[in-house]
Amino acid sequence: MELISLVIVPPLEKRRAEWMNAIAERLRELEKKVDGFKVENLRENQLFITTVTHATFAALRNHQKEKLDALQNAVINSALGVDIEENLQLHFLDMIDSLTPLHLRILAYFDDPNKWIDNRGIKLNIMMGGASSALEVALPELQGKRSIYDSIVQDLFNRGLLNFDKNGLHTMMTQSGILASRTTELGKTFLSYIAAR
Repeated sequence: MELISLVIVPPLEKRRAEWMNAIAERLRELEKKVDGFKVENLRENQLFITTVTHATFAALRNHQKEKLDALQNAVINSALGVDIEENLQLHFLDMIDSLTPLHLRILAYFDDPNKWIDNRGIKLNIMMGGASSALEVALPELQGKRSIYDSIVQDLFNRGLLNFDKNGLHTMMTQSGILASRTTELGKTFLSYIAAR
């Protein structure tokens, strides 16, 4: 027991302190940027308190920057009073906790493949093929890892975030089809919820 206290407790305390400091800093930035926004008013906002609590426990379980950023953005969007139904916000927090950073990148890519490719200066020379061929170019870490991205795409489809499953990923189509947005309305709402403001 003493060994666990020495090995686990200090890093968890450090994570908690870093998380709370990051949230506090982001909230102070909001006060400077958003007219009428006051941090002290948040103490009356029960959804915000629930969101911070839920996100904090998830942040303590995670070390990956993309997930921590998504959790912070969710907290900030909650503070701003994002127009997303309360139960859906809580569902999204659970999703952030359970998805991997690779899930988040694949979902972001499929929301707007053209924008993803343009923003990264990627040259795509695919006239026909499956959406998987462009995915492997857009996210080079996935090259030759079909079993991994098939599983993630299927998971995103099962959660209602993508409008095609792993089989649709390999269907032959033209370049415009390959680069079409594949996120559902729920997927777009989720991405909006975890986006930086």
